[in-house]
Amino acid sequence: MTPSDSRPAPETSTAPVLLVLGAGPGVGLAVAGLFAADGFTTVLACRLPEEAEPLAARLREQGFHAEGAGVDLHDPADVGRVVAEVGERYGRIDVLHFNPSIFREADPLQLSVAALIEDFTVGAAALLPAVQAARPFLADGARVLVTGSAAADKPWHRAASLGVQKAAVRNLVTSLDATLAPVGVRAVAVQVNGVLGEGAFTRDRVAAALHAAATRPVEGWTPHVSYDG
Repeated sequence: MTPSDSRPAPETSTAPVLLVLGAGPGVGLAVAGLFAADGFTTVLACRLPEEAEPLAARLREQGFHAEGAGVDLHDPADVGRVVAEVGERYGRIDVLHFNPSIFREADPLQLSVAALIEDFTVGAAALLPAVQAARPFLADGARVLVTGSAAADKPWHRAASLGVQKAAVRNLVTSLDATLAPVGVRAVAVQVNGVLGEGAFTRDRVAAALHAAATRPVEGWTPHVSYDG
């Protein structure tokens, strides 16, 4: 990881830490802003550090502590390395937000196996090395938060790989939540049942739904929450 915030940071942090994988200027940044307002240190990880820096800078301009990082979500080793470095840097990860997805316009007769696997790796499988690397830094009360989509249930046939990604990552969240629950760590996927950017599905309203799902009381916890606008 190459942090884009050049200011020195302590090796351990008393402030809670949010790490966003697959951050962008939409939902990822909006979620980070909400947690930053809660007092979190935020780390936004994009494909390249130079993509992450403008996002982190926008939060720093508001007085928050934020840094950017580059991560190759196609590479499990790089995912694990970046997540572990964040954990080692701050001594904790309180919310791990998994936000990536790949939109590829190709129907099932056009979509190759190689392309499907490539998209699945980023949009679903990368969650595995991320959580595995984060586990030593996830204390009781930590959360794994995943951006889901209606494509899990109602895939658009002309973007077939997206539905596979979202159905798979939702299923994986179920297993992660059951595995982590005994140590007080919970996982949740928020299924966004609408088109991002339209009507009730603006980035800010979707981000608010994600934030609410991660910060709700543990009593009656479910690993799946729907946002219907």
